[in-house]
Amino acid sequence: MLTYLVRRVLLVFPTLFVISLIMYGLLALKPGDPIDEMRRGNPGFTQEDYLRLRKFYGLDRPWYVRYWRWLGQAIQGNFGPSRQFGRPAAAYILKYRLPNTLLLSGLSLLLAFLVSIPAGVISALRQHTLLDYVVTVFNFIGVSLPIFWLGIMLIYIFAVVLHGFLPAGGFATPGLSGTWPVFWDHIRHLILPVAALSSLQLAQWTRFMRSSMLEVIHLDYITTARAKGLPERLITYRHALRNAILPLITLVGLNVPLLFSGAILTETVFNWPGMGRAIFDAILVNDFNIAMVSLMFISLLVILFTLLADVAYAIADPRIRYD
Repeated sequence: MLTYLVRRVLLVFPTLFVISLIMYGLLALKPGDPIDEMRRGNPGFTQEDYLRLRKFYGLDRPWYVRYWRWLGQAIQGNFGPSRQFGRPAAAYILKYRLPNTLLLSGLSLLLAFLVSIPAGVISALRQHTLLDYVVTVFNFIGVSLPIFWLGIMLIYIFAVVLHGFLPAGGFATPGLSGTWPVFWDHIRHLILPVAALSSLQLAQWTRFMRSSMLEVIHLDYITTARAKGLPERLITYRHALRNAILPLITLVGLNVPLLFSGAILTETVFNWPGMGRAIFDAILVNDFNIAMVSLMFISLLVILFTLLADVAYAIADPRIRYD
């Protein structure tokens, strides 16, 4: 296991290098640059100022030359300044945006995992009943609905039709004071974005858990356990569930990238101040440093979660050996 972990950790660096190269190249293909945004907001901005600033920031060079310069600084921890916020891009993302994205994505992941397992197990044990059909219908709805459309519908129902039963977006209500009022206000602002972001994973994992459980409960060793007279609860949760959940662990690790990519749409729809919203705003105003540092942090989180999924799979199944 140790050799495998060391090998996987060493692969993180070339993986991040390839990701950064692709992301930087794609951003460079976008029309315009940060100097164009400065020129639009300043009527007295001359052509000489434009050319001088482009040369000062190195924007007059090919994108691959700029990339190597950016990479050399990024290795030293300097991801460049944010022209949008007037401060170092990495410090701003780490302090103000990354915690909000981890909170939103973490709660969505936890909700999907905690709900999908019992829902899939119960649906499998109650196969072809009304409860099974209801779960199946909700699974198909969750898989079919785009996250951004579901978010808009949730806002329309709970914020418009129900006259502000839940906030339409944002992180907190301005001017609110007191520990408990502020805490519950944050909870109310989290409900809709967490529900929208977790919908796809919840539906997929429930379907997968149901299929895996149906396969396991018909195996010979489960039949033997029933023949020995073991309690049904013990058979289900100690023998069947432990083996049925193993493929789900891998699926969770593979779906983490979808969770973070979905956070970009969710944060944009609900105006949630996370990295996804920062990427969206940065691309609009050509603040490439904010976009790059946000994308790199998300890529690093995806790689780490995938590694954790592999380790968890080996821990859950003693038959798995990576060495």
